[in-house]
Amino acid sequence: MGFYKPGANHPTDPRMARLHKIIWTLIFGGLLIVILGTFVGKTDDTIGWMMIAAGCVMTAVGAILIYVRSKMTSDS
Repeated sequence: MGFYKPGANHPTDPRMARLHKIIWTLIFGGLLIVILGTFVGKTDDTIGWMMIAAGCVMTAVGAILIYVRSKMTSDS
């Protein structure tokens, strides 16, 4: 994986690589759940809105973690 190869702008620290995976999983997973929630909401409003809310929270947490990552320093 590109995170472990030395190069420009690639963190070599496994902690940073793990954080990158968590961030993008939260963002894209959250957006996917929002989209699925809109389709489920056509049949069942309660479950649809719960899925949309959970997806929005996941996406927001991923965005906050991007900010947290920008303030971290790499030890490599």
